[in-house]
Amino acid sequence: MLRLNLTRKAEWLDLALGVRIKVEPLTTAIMVAARTDPRVRNIAPGTPDDSIAVVFAKSIATHAIVDWEGVGDENGVPIPASPEAIDALLDLWPIFEKFQTAYVAKGLELEAEKNGSPPLPIGSSVGASATVQPAKGIAKTARKS
Repeated sequence: MLRLNLTRKAEWLDLALGVRIKVEPLTTAIMVAARTDPRVRNIAPGTPDDSIAVVFAKSIATHAIVDWEGVGDENGVPIPASPEAIDALLDLWPIFEKFQTAYVAKGLELEAEKNGSPPLPIGSSVGASATVQPAKGIAKTARKS
């Protein structure tokens, strides 16, 4: 059963290394904003998938993170969430990995669920039968060789 979060409130998410982020729900608006982000749209053809994942995650994070705790500058002074600071935060492997699994992957699970739907019992293929039949005699010939 699909459970809808009708409150659409931002929630705190514990990452790693004492960092907490407050994120908006991963909605269609955030995904569309990330997909149309110039950083994502300008990914060169042939870019490795892992590099694409980093760019896409940073774009999603920039649109989703509204606040954080446990992030400071080089002197330990707390800094506000900003696009540049979010990018720098996601350059840290433990933070990136937790953000991917706890936030991005949960949102993408819904995408995967819809891809697992059975075929609908309506449409042009309803009642269609297979048109390809196994050739007769091939199995017998193959066994004799």
